[in-house]
Amino acid sequence: MFETIVALATAPIKSALSIVRLSGDDCFFIVNKMFTKDLTAIEKSTILYGYIKDEDDIVDEVILLAYKGPRSFTGEDSVEIICHGSPLIFNKIIEVALKNGARLATGGEFSSRAYMHGKLDLIQAESINDLINAESEESKKISLMALKGDTSKLIMPLKKNLGDLLSLIEVNIDYPEYLDIEVANHEKILHFCNENIEYISSLIENGNKGRIIKDGISVAIVGKPNVGKSSILNALINEDKAIVTDIKGTTRDIVEGKLIINGIVINLFDTAGIRQSDDVVEGIGIKKSVDKLEKSDLVIAVFDSIELDNEDKEILNLVKDKDTIIVYNKSDKLKERDSNNLYISALNKDIEPLKKEIIKRLGLSKKNYDNPSIANTRELGILENIKEILTTVKKDTENELPIDLINSKLKEAYLKVLSLTGEDNDFDIATEIFSRFCVGK
Repeated sequence: MFETIVALATAPIKSALSIVRLSGDDCFFIVNKMFTKDLTAIEKSTILYGYIKDEDDIVDEVILLAYKGPRSFTGEDSVEIICHGSPLIFNKIIEVALKNGARLATGGEFSSRAYMHGKLDLIQAESINDLINAESEESKKISLMALKGDTSKLIMPLKKNLGDLLSLIEVNIDYPEYLDIEVANHEKILHFCNENIEYISSLIENGNKGRIIKDGISVAIVGKPNVGKSSILNALINEDKAIVTDIKGTTRDIVEGKLIINGIVINLFDTAGIRQSDDVVEGIGIKKSVDKLEKSDLVIAVFDSIELDNEDKEILNLVKDKDTIIVYNKSDKLKERDSNNLYISALNKDIEPLKKEIIKRLGLSKKNYDNPSIANTRELGILENIKEILTTVKKDTENELPIDLINSKLKEAYLKVLSLTGEDNDFDIATEIFSRFCVGK
């Protein structure tokens, strides 16, 4: 039995309207105690007008949406009460619901019930949170494709291929006397591995690009003092956020900014100038700069002269293993230019070449924006794990290990595929995922 849960489904602020949501086996019975019209005879989803009452006192005039399970978001009997958006009113409605037998929902509990009743798989469920947190139209589009189930369909060929191979191996093991059954030999397993490892690799590649569209990237701006890092940040976000002076060491902590280019959220981090310093506070800022550099997806290394000094060379050494855009600032003051270099003038807001280079480095095409992709960190991690297992299977097959031993690894891979959508019923993982959701969703 599923208890009836209640929560505010809209923001907890004063507004024109708010929505209080309930769901559970006794949902209609509980709401019936507090609503002026009878819900017990409802056989299909319907809209009702009436009043919420606390015994004999009227709380509010409302529109009530009643959903008869299983034709509801959660798969249970559910009610959404559209009330006036005063915190006094919606809190009172929740209080009355609790008094009549409901309990407060936990974070993500409505979505969790939708998953448990088979209304959503885990990929769709995770996309709900992604949709709520989307910061661009493009990010929203990627999340909506996942919510509709388009992303889950990408898993189906892998699930079918693995299931077919496992079934064939099991038949071969259990009924070796039948000569008219297709043989699951090493050659067939090797062909399966080659084909599906390639498919998984394409899913991971497209998924990583989809993740960039969905989540954006972090970009650290690094360089020695006074090369114009703060000016570049200000020019990119078109805001005077970072303090700009001629004094070396002005920036002593990470200054953050954000902009959207071609639908991609670019999280910028202006860092303290990297150099040898005896100043304790500046030294802390420099350490933070190096840490931020290491954790960023992309680095913009800024120089103000073609002739690099020792500090410049040290910065180049720090970024040698990172995806780095080398940019020469203060182009209006440079007398000589190399056509192979990227030049900007942050002071004059001449930064379009840098924006174009950032987009170029992302390596995105139109299909990455228009097609579904497995763009969630958990899901990508599982795909990497499946790829590793199948790579091991391939090596074992090439070494002609007994097929019954290879079969155990294939079963492991199959369970991992099921875990992508939650078909393995790992409720510990599901609980962890839904705990990230806001209450009321």
